[in-house]
Amino acid sequence: MINKIVKDADEAVKDIYDNAVLMLGGFGLCGIPENSISALLKTGVKGLTCISNNAGVDDFGIGLMLKTRQVKKMISSYVGENAEFERQLLAGELEVDLIPQGTLAERIRAGGAGIPAFFTPAGYGTEVAEGKEVREFHGKKYLMEEWLQADFSLVKAWKGDSAGNLIFKGTARNFNPMMAAAGKITIAEVEELVPLGELNPNEIHTPGIYVQRIFEGKNYEKRIEQRTVTQRN
Repeated sequence: MINKIVKDADEAVKDIYDNAVLMLGGFGLCGIPENSISALLKTGVKGLTCISNNAGVDDFGIGLMLKTRQVKKMISSYVGENAEFERQLLAGELEVDLIPQGTLAERIRAGGAGIPAFFTPAGYGTEVAEGKEVREFHGKKYLMEEWLQADFSLVKAWKGDSAGNLIFKGTARNFNPMMAAAGKITIAEVEELVPLGELNPNEIHTPGIYVQRIFEGKNYEKRIEQRTVTQRN
């Protein structure tokens, strides 16, 4: 079995090149590849196309790469928590492709499954449909959507082993497993890295065949994007 462990985030992302297409796992700030993003900031790589459900916030996640102007294009579903993203979009400094969330998830899943296109009713009759093939099935109109794939997928898991098998915890599972399958090179950072054989095969969410590099991350902040609390009476 191939040992896929690399020393740290810096080593894992060192060959990500200018103008690469990246997938970055997470939903909001939950389950994002914090260490990999920090390492990319240090490399100074630029012209990136980032496929992610959202663009982080101004001072965390992908929002940090937007500030350093490393991102050329965002392919996302929700971007409402990032003022710098909004500023760059309105100023014409950032290319943006907004996609309905279910369609985004399915396009990524299709990329990992080797399915080049599929039909969905989401977006028909809106700007999303512009330039896309439309077909009718059983009296209903559907849009053709193409798969999404990436040069590199950056994902974050709870546990992993030396062969790249991954277990995600709770809602941090989100887009991560689909993105792991849709990247030519998948880089996984985990909270706990264990020897081969220690993970229960029945609990593995992403098999190691999809993962090329894995490392144990550190100093996870795990920020909460929006926190609402109830005052005690």
